[in-house]
Amino acid sequence: MTGKLWVVGIGPGAYDDMTLRAAEVLSGCEVIVGYSTYIELVRPFFPKARFISSPMRREKERCETALDEAESGKNTALICSGDAGVYGLAGIVLPLAQERGIETGIVPGVTAAQSGAALLGAPLMQDYCVISLSDLQVPWDVIEKRLAAAAGAGMAICLYNPGSRGRKENLEKACRVLLEILPGDTVCGIASRISREGESCRVLSLQELCSWEAGMFDTVFIGTEKTGQTGGRMVTARA
Repeated sequence: MTGKLWVVGIGPGAYDDMTLRAAEVLSGCEVIVGYSTYIELVRPFFPKARFISSPMRREKERCETALDEAESGKNTALICSGDAGVYGLAGIVLPLAQERGIETGIVPGVTAAQSGAALLGAPLMQDYCVISLSDLQVPWDVIEKRLAAAAGAGMAICLYNPGSRGRKENLEKACRVLLEILPGDTVCGIASRISREGESCRVLSLQELCSWEAGMFDTVFIGTEKTGQTGGRMVTARA
């Protein structure tokens, strides 16, 4: 008899941002599979589970490992930072589970867009979009088109993966695209290490953001013409 595979969003900071549903499901799983950084975030809270971790860029391998554990009869969780369906593993694992006839459940999580917005104030009060600046799977020219379309439509923008050791220039390139449409004094914000040690945030202009060296634990928010500062926080007017 096979076990059930749960794909669980744990939020950006794991237990601090985890939903009650996610905690309940993880408590009932015999095996928890995930990227090594995320495993270390949840390990202290679920001591009865067996943990299986793997390094970055082993997404399909992690999915196959989790499916193997479920197929062997163990209730298994595959964890993702934020929400499993937002740049997570749900889209990879569901077709694989279907092929193998393994029952799968998805548990939503708090995304960095939500928790980062709360840290900065209220930047996403109107329509907004989320765009990843990682060009590992999406060509950069496609990312540029999405940035220009969102800015041209007057939408607030939340940028995931704004930078890393191998992509230090991507945020600056994105800002140059946005500056062709938005004024340099557009209010922007950076939420860093959300719900983790060293958590911080900063409000700055789009022009200032151009020279910011972002890291993989930063989430960037681009405001609209209706975004301003209130008490040092980023606020987009609702109407």
